[in-house]
Amino acid sequence: MALTLLPAVDVRDGKAVRLRQGESGSETDYGSPLEAARTWVQAGAHWIHLVDLDAAFGTGDNRAQLRRIVQELGGQVNIEMSGGVRDDASLDAALEAGAARVNIGTAALENPEWTRRAIARYGEKVAVGLDVRGHTLAARGWTKEGGDLFETMRMLDDAGCSRYVVTDVARDGMMSGPNLELLREVAERTDAKVTASGGISSLDDLRHIKELAPLGVDSAILGKSLYARAFTLQEALAVAQD
Repeated sequence: MALTLLPAVDVRDGKAVRLRQGESGSETDYGSPLEAARTWVQAGAHWIHLVDLDAAFGTGDNRAQLRRIVQELGGQVNIEMSGGVRDDASLDAALEAGAARVNIGTAALENPEWTRRAIARYGEKVAVGLDVRGHTLAARGWTKEGGDLFETMRMLDDAGCSRYVVTDVARDGMMSGPNLELLREVAERTDAKVTASGGISSLDDLRHIKELAPLGVDSAILGKSLYARAFTLQEALAVAQD
């Protein structure tokens, strides 16, 4: 089974950046988001994971810039938009801009009724991001104070969620390898597809994730590994499609 790869373009203050462990203030600047996205498309990407970090952190938004990226590249590549999507206005804006899929973050899980409606309305165009520390969600979830991962997943499965984007926050941007056990546990407990995010640092990491494909882990987001040149996107695609 081929693994779909989504090179990430995280945007803050109008620039492409990478964070360490998802923390505001830990940014490394990589220049123009449009140029970054264009580079990945030219290298053969079929999907881009485009994140508005300002919207996620509540420090403004880069909506106009993200819209421009989608308008310029959307005909060549599928774009998954993420960051600060927590109400009808932000969700509709992302889809109207031309996003193929929108990732609702854990902040939106504070409003389970809205999340249910969004999933019912848009189906596979909506994924839910699960940012995890241990087995606890890193943001307030459907239950009080963070929320148990698997309890939240049961509610989301009941709502018809078709995809989870699973990030081990402790590994995000740290190049320390993905949490394969967490990915396996999530995939074994749901019929939804799973996108792996965070910690990928080598081509072997991708091979290990690919071994989980029969369980439903069908894609992986690549961030720091590409920007730090641990491997090229072409090398990663060769492994993913092998």
